[in-house]
Amino acid sequence: MTKNTSQIYRADHIGSFLRPQYLLDAREQFAKKAISAEQLRLVEDKAIAEIVRFQEEVGLKTITDGEFRRTYFHVDFLKQIGGVQSDEPFTIEKPDGTLELAPPTIRVVDKVRHAKDIQLADFNYLKGQISEGHTAKVTIPSPTMLHFRGGRAGISRDAYPELEPDFYQDVANAYGDELRSLAAAGCTYVQMDDTNLAYLCDEKMREAARSRGDDPNELPLRYARFINLVVNQKPAGMTLGMHLCRGNFKSTHAASGNYEPVAEALLSAMNLDTYFLEYDDDRSGDFRPLRFLPKDKLVVLGLVTTKVGQMESKDDLKRRIEEASKYVPLDQLALSPQCGFSSTVHGNNIAVEDQRSKLRLVVETAQEVWGDN
Repeated sequence: MTKNTSQIYRADHIGSFLRPQYLLDAREQFAKKAISAEQLRLVEDKAIAEIVRFQEEVGLKTITDGEFRRTYFHVDFLKQIGGVQSDEPFTIEKPDGTLELAPPTIRVVDKVRHAKDIQLADFNYLKGQISEGHTAKVTIPSPTMLHFRGGRAGISRDAYPELEPDFYQDVANAYGDELRSLAAAGCTYVQMDDTNLAYLCDEKMREAARSRGDDPNELPLRYARFINLVVNQKPAGMTLGMHLCRGNFKSTHAASGNYEPVAEALLSAMNLDTYFLEYDDDRSGDFRPLRFLPKDKLVVLGLVTTKVGQMESKDDLKRRIEEASKYVPLDQLALSPQCGFSSTVHGNNIAVEDQRSKLRLVVETAQEVWGDN
């Protein structure tokens, strides 16, 4: 394993952005087979070039492709791993009678392997769009997504009669191959997006894990070992971070709860460089769990919500950063929005201009607290 603490960005972001209407229209045309995959990619290229300029104009130094080539932040990546299969999305009826589209489910149907370079072409295009002095960041789903949602039932017993050690090592090797392919192309910053550890802070989600035969007290430590199998293969010079998400579909959330149940495993046991933690409202709890952070790691405080357009005040953000600094030195902290603005193609209930204003708020506040990024 290699450590990299040289890439510290005091103003950062999670990665996804609202899709422009012309991109949504092109996706619909593609679904109807009115345009080809190549034609859709050209439209995506145009939208990504525009969102790169957008990020640079608001003052961000880390630049993503907005996840504009994806429908879901996790499925589009995971289903391209060898041995992994996704089912089609379906409509569910909620208790109030309204209908909602459920995301596709992910299943492991064979031995997991790195069948191809998944993000390489996308990264190369992104890298070619950014200006000097900026860093291209690749966002991918956490490997724990292949276990938590379905548990043991979602993983083929023919391929993996026992999960340990082969399943976890095979997944880690697939991720390691992906990281190496990105590093060879010049990628130095990768963020993994994880809902599962955040869900284990919520008692309802912990009970659901128990019903699947998992121990919610043991899972964080198991996932720490799992993540470290990936970190052990991290290429030299690459920053590897993790964002904990409590759910972000169309401005809703799926989980609540203080980070305390997972804090020690997350912050002390995992050998990651950077953690993006959601702290935009009361459901996230206080900053006491940050006491487990070792001295060589960075926490990016997600204090600015992406779910609604109401603006936070700069003074409130500074006050909350000061509160967090009681548990972690200020030089180990940074600032970001709580999540992306569009973790799925459907987007959050927020206007494009609100998106711009919130990112400027993050950048300006970070400059005033820490100086130049």
